[in-house]
Amino acid sequence: MPTQKTVQIFDLQGKPAGETTLPALFETPLRPDVIKRAVLSIQSHRLQPQGRDPMAGKRTSAESRGTGMAIARIPRQKGGGGKAAFAPGTVGGRQAHPPRAEAKIVKAIPKKEKRLALLSAIAATASKELVASRGHKVESVPAIPLVVVDSLAELTKAKDVEETLTNLGLSSDISRVRESRKIRAGKGKRRGRKMKQAVGPLIVVAENKGVVKAASNLPGVDVVTVKNLNAEILAPGTHPGRLTLWTNSAIEQLAKLYEKGEEA
Repeated sequence: MPTQKTVQIFDLQGKPAGETTLPALFETPLRPDVIKRAVLSIQSHRLQPQGRDPMAGKRTSAESRGTGMAIARIPRQKGGGGKAAFAPGTVGGRQAHPPRAEAKIVKAIPKKEKRLALLSAIAATASKELVASRGHKVESVPAIPLVVVDSLAELTKAKDVEETLTNLGLSSDISRVRESRKIRAGKGKRRGRKMKQAVGPLIVVAENKGVVKAASNLPGVDVVTVKNLNAEILAPGTHPGRLTLWTNSAIEQLAKLYEKGEEA
């Protein structure tokens, strides 16, 4: 039975306000290979099936005239002119191996493997070395994992959320995200994704009481409830160790779900 770790709880001013015990799931071994499979599986569900019309290039009267006429045997349109059609490589012809809309593009993953990826990604947020290796600024963060009082979930203004994150030592990481914003290099800039930016802190709450909308205007900051946690939001880009801020109730709810053997 793994030993449970005790961590401090901080208030909105960044001062210690008590202690709590981390659930045993925070001792789950790191499995970056399983996390990557789970993240790619989640991303594959957002892909849009696309393919060609099965009859494209085939709506023609073209037929091959066979041999003995001293001309190529490619299909030619009837009615004079002898224009080639239908065959791949001809003007107006069909594609040789076109994309098919019925192709399987969703990457399935077993439930147990998906659960292991989630628990491993959660445990990775408690490793300061992993969090720093992702590029997060953790020098001013008082503790990792960072646990905060439940009143954080009740904040309804962006300036209050930003002030709280500053008190908790996360301002440098938010500044890193602000400075990273740039225009995308490729054609995506004219396809609804003009800007690129780094990933910032993640706030995990037991229940949304206004903080989701309040934090929506802070660059790189995401807010999620415990029940909506998944491998992708905990390990963006398949890289585990996102800088995560947990409320005390979220930690307690996480422990209950783990004991029941359910997925968070």
